[in-house]
Amino acid sequence: MKKIKFTWPMGIVLALASFMIFILSFVYKATFVHKYDHHLVSEHYYLDELNYQQEIDKLNNASNLKQNVIIEHTNNGLLIKFTDEFKDKEIKGTIYFQRFSNYKLDFQLPIKLINNDILIGKDKLIDGIWNIKIDWTANNKAFLFKEKIMY
Repeated sequence: MKKIKFTWPMGIVLALASFMIFILSFVYKATFVHKYDHHLVSEHYYLDELNYQQEIDKLNNASNLKQNVIIEHTNNGLLIKFTDEFKDKEIKGTIYFQRFSNYKLDFQLPIKLINNDILIGKDKLIDGIWNIKIDWTANNKAFLFKEKIMY
């Protein structure tokens, strides 16, 4: 039986081969294993980019209000307070909740106000970081409010 002698060129070849196997295992996991799901924040990101200037204008409109939207944690859930500058019947729009850790938890709600407030029940929100985007119109003017909260 012949013994294999370990030389430094063989060591280099083994080191390169093991490094390549290491990198290829990560490529395999990122591509084929669903546990490491890598999705886009928005499936329509090209359209979102085109509408970005409108979004900036809406954010500026909201920042020019006397009082912007206020989000408070309560025992019943999340209370969103709108400014008193408008009547609650004048405000129409949508509230978007995004969860970057799991896009399947994302949801949106139409704005239905009671005394310029809306309560999001704690049964709809799971503990963690949420991105909230409130897109509304009042008096034929568009507004946008964005905030990242920890619930």
